[in-house]
Amino acid sequence: MNFRQLAFKNVTRNKRTYAAYFFSSAFSVSIFFLYAMFIFHPDITEGVTKEMAKKGVTAAEYIIYVFSFFFVLYSVSAFLKSRKREFGIFIMHGMSKNQLNRMIFLENMIIGFASIITGIAAGLLLGKLYLMVGSNVIGMEEQLRFFVSWKALALTSVAFTVLFLVISIFTSFFVRTNKLLHLFQASSKPKKEPKSSIILSLLSAGLLIGSYYLAWTATMETIGVRFFIVVLMTIVGTYFFYTQLSVFILKLLKKNKRFYWNSTKLITISDLAYRMKDNARMFFMVTIVSTVAFCAVGSLAAMGGSKKIFEEKTEIPIVYQSAENNHQETKHINAIEKDFKKLDLPYKKVETVIVNQTDAKTNEPVELIKLSAYNQFAKTTKQKELSLEKDEGYYVNTVQYNIDYAEKIRTLTLKESNISFNVPKQVNTNILSPGLVGYNLYVIPDELYNNQITKPVNSVKYYGFYTEDWVATKDVGSIIYESENGIYTGSYSNEAQFSFLSNGYDYNFMMQAYRVSLFVALLVGCVFFIAAGSFLYFRLYTDLDYDKRQYNTIAKVGLTNRELNKIITPQLGLLFFVPILVAFIHSAFAFKALQSMFDFSIVKETGIVLLGFGAVQVVYFLLIRSRYLSHIKKAIM
Repeated sequence: MNFRQLAFKNVTRNKRTYAAYFFSSAFSVSIFFLYAMFIFHPDITEGVTKEMAKKGVTAAEYIIYVFSFFFVLYSVSAFLKSRKREFGIFIMHGMSKNQLNRMIFLENMIIGFASIITGIAAGLLLGKLYLMVGSNVIGMEEQLRFFVSWKALALTSVAFTVLFLVISIFTSFFVRTNKLLHLFQASSKPKKEPKSSIILSLLSAGLLIGSYYLAWTATMETIGVRFFIVVLMTIVGTYFFYTQLSVFILKLLKKNKRFYWNSTKLITISDLAYRMKDNARMFFMVTIVSTVAFCAVGSLAAMGGSKKIFEEKTEIPIVYQSAENNHQETKHINAIEKDFKKLDLPYKKVETVIVNQTDAKTNEPVELIKLSAYNQFAKTTKQKELSLEKDEGYYVNTVQYNIDYAEKIRTLTLKESNISFNVPKQVNTNILSPGLVGYNLYVIPDELYNNQITKPVNSVKYYGFYTEDWVATKDVGSIIYESENGIYTGSYSNEAQFSFLSNGYDYNFMMQAYRVSLFVALLVGCVFFIAAGSFLYFRLYTDLDYDKRQYNTIAKVGLTNRELNKIITPQLGLLFFVPILVAFIHSAFAFKALQSMFDFSIVKETGIVLLGFGAVQVVYFLLIRSRYLSHIKKAIM
């Protein structure tokens, strides 16, 4: 057997331990390759959504690559620590330090190349499905054909070859061989009693409770300031939770003799204290990585409920505003109505003139609409109509976040026309589009509007097109988007001849951006989640030999299969679900803070994300538990 064969045998002999690491690496390579296929596909060349998709996928490539580097580095260094006894045997039989480093280098490169080949092969198998989904996401009329660019193959192969090469060079120097005895005793050396600090335990509880409070009470105004503070407090608190607080809680349980000395709880809790201390860093990484995955996917999934924003934004989905000098008005209005007829969409057109004046007290511009026109809009949208006395008007609050509306309820004097009217109350409505009509809109009687507004400033013709199926209006008025002398920003200005707002167009564009983002983030989140699962799998199977010896010893004093199940199931359950449960709690408070940025509930979308990840973790736990119990039972028979 030559040296390369020895390295290969070492890998195949430890395949059970290396399995999760190998498949996680291969999965990362596969996702990276699929993204590269998308980036270099010749049919993705132009269009706002296509460009957005390419930029999003490119960003995901960087994230996956950087994450893969640290994931592989941690995994390899952890594997080396678990093989000290094996390295001691090699050194005892005459292997030099250079030969040991060379063997470790070859083993890492064998796993690396196998991961690259497997990942690319899986990418090729899934490529057609991925491109079909990608076509639908970016709204292409025809599906992307299956095409494998040599650039995608080269980028993936070279990038991950360099990654595994660099890590293999560094990790071959991680093994210390100065004392042979230490290598042999590494796996059999008795573990020290886990210790915890009361101060650090209390600090952990304080940081976590404080971060949860700040997240729970965050508002639109404070969330930006609190974000980094909460993240830092959560990370530090989570680290000390696993290294200090968890051990402290288990020690308190041990002091309760009635509970602790009951049946198999003695073995479960005493062993759990060692496991929590030994696996603290791994639990910490799994929690943080899982939290990032949950929050990234959940935040984007929450955007799926944004349809409510547009439903509440305005009752009239198509709004066109025209200045007095707009020569394209007739052309644009005819184009809008033609598009409605082409789509066979029933609609109602309402129109009025909104005039501008100046508030004599504040010198702020105000917009005026006559009562009959307002009631026409209200009747069209099935909302309550208004009635006014001769010398009064209503302030129309078109935006829910206008906190200064109380200042509008007063006597208003118009500077240009030199007339005054009382404003007894406000009307909260979304009949007229906020932004287009401004934030100082008043409804006044027709007589006042027609006879006493003597010097109208910047009179604007306001057209509204109402339809029930507003989502279908995404292509209505498409000719207006290409006009040069208007703006499509949702606001009117003196420099523009017209402005145009289409809820259907805005919603369709936003949903395309949302689908692209979710399409990218979902796969990245899966990479993170699978990596977190591989950490748990690896930690479990590196301790398997020690667990076999431990349970074999206990079995000699009468441990039954039922009692073995009662010991192992809670231990594995805590190992698998404590990090995920903590990540769920972190994510729930993060979503509560995120809720302050939305005017609609995101509970349903975020709940689905968390339940989905939780269901996958349960299935993973049941599979690993079955195999782990099988190994233990074989060892004690």
